[in-house]
Amino acid sequence: MNAAAVDPRTRALLEAPIAPTLLRMAVPNVLVMVAQASAGLIETWFIGKLGTDALAGVALVFPVLMMMQMMSAGAMGGGIASAIARALGARKREDANALAVHAIVLALGFAALFTLGLLWWGAPLYRQMGGEGASLQAALVYSNWVFAGAAVVWLFNSLAAVVRGTGNMALPAYVTCGGLLVLLPLSPLLIFGWGPVPALGIAGGAVALLVYYALGTLALAAYLRSPRSLLRPVLGGLGLRWPLFRDILRVGLVATVSALATNLTIGICTALVGHLGPAAIAGYGTASRLEYLLVPMVFGLGAPLVAMVGTSIGAGQKERALRATWIGAAIAGLLCEAVGLAAALFPQAWLRLFGADPAMLDAGVRYLQIVGPAYGFFGFGLALYFASQGAGKLAWPLLGNVVRLAVGAGGGWLALRFGGGLDWIFAAQAAALVLYGLINAWAVAGGAWFGPLGWPRGPAALAAR
Repeated sequence: MNAAAVDPRTRALLEAPIAPTLLRMAVPNVLVMVAQASAGLIETWFIGKLGTDALAGVALVFPVLMMMQMMSAGAMGGGIASAIARALGARKREDANALAVHAIVLALGFAALFTLGLLWWGAPLYRQMGGEGASLQAALVYSNWVFAGAAVVWLFNSLAAVVRGTGNMALPAYVTCGGLLVLLPLSPLLIFGWGPVPALGIAGGAVALLVYYALGTLALAAYLRSPRSLLRPVLGGLGLRWPLFRDILRVGLVATVSALATNLTIGICTALVGHLGPAAIAGYGTASRLEYLLVPMVFGLGAPLVAMVGTSIGAGQKERALRATWIGAAIAGLLCEAVGLAAALFPQAWLRLFGADPAMLDAGVRYLQIVGPAYGFFGFGLALYFASQGAGKLAWPLLGNVVRLAVGAGGGWLALRFGGGLDWIFAAQAAALVLYGLINAWAVAGGAWFGPLGWPRGPAALAAR
């Protein structure tokens, strides 16, 4: 394919100024992810009106739900977008079309695992996380409804990743923000009821969320079937090929392990805090939602990074890929640090959106004041993780997540074991975030992408490449 046949979006990824291009692509994508995160926050705000037990029940389910979100949108979604971007960068549009179909097949398979796993093992899992009595019952009702519809969540995020892999960040923004306009009235309607619509309680929040994802899935599918789409995936008459599955999975599976480690850290910390009662769970769960909100915010910048890095490497432009990586990571780190410092200085401004129980507020304030200042390291490391998805090199980011799990969960357990209390549990979380950012930075600076993976090498070695 000659240069004239290259799609303008692909050409922009390869030739346009890096920082302005990343920011221009990130703006609609940040709107997507903030809107998607807002969907969960809106739902939590309404559910909080049902009482502390309902809020604690949602807090128990939230790490598992976010693990599915991060796997479908950030991990496997990153693998999908990366594979499509590299195929388009290498001028292999037919492979990109086929990759979109393989992405749908993978989405349905992973969704089935979540549905069956949580319907079967949800109760013992939430008990291990500290759920009991009314809070456990609320968690089970919410969990059973949400994960029964896991397929629409996976399809939505996978189709959005297909579109982002082409460099189109605007369409997922329009679809997600449009769906939010539906969710705003639908969530309270189903939770509290009105007129002929019965009050479903906590189950109503889950149903509203699934309707939101189902409508978004239909909109994205319609776009991919339209003449405006760069790709033309055809479900019928296409044989499935293992090399294309492998191209997605070699990034997506490693990224999935990273997402699992991230959510295990939060889940284990929830279980440790659970020893101090439902109010403490509600406070920590509410406060840590701000950390989870950073993930979609950085993902808004990370998705363009996946596309730009993947396309540049596919076209053989390694130096451009590295420059884009450092620029994107610096922007993400500064944004997350600003959020963390604001939360540490004004913690109750966030917490009182969801409740006013004194014990809940005390736990949440202590978390934000201790962990918030470390958010910049988390954002910096997470942006490098997304860039590594584009490069198809995820061994070091995986190590960073494992270290985060070991320090956050292990340090929190030691704090509880030796009577350190909440402050020391949260201090372990902060230290884990700092290490996560430093490990990812050291790996990329040491040349882990374009040489044999091993102990990071110094700047001189990188310059020599």
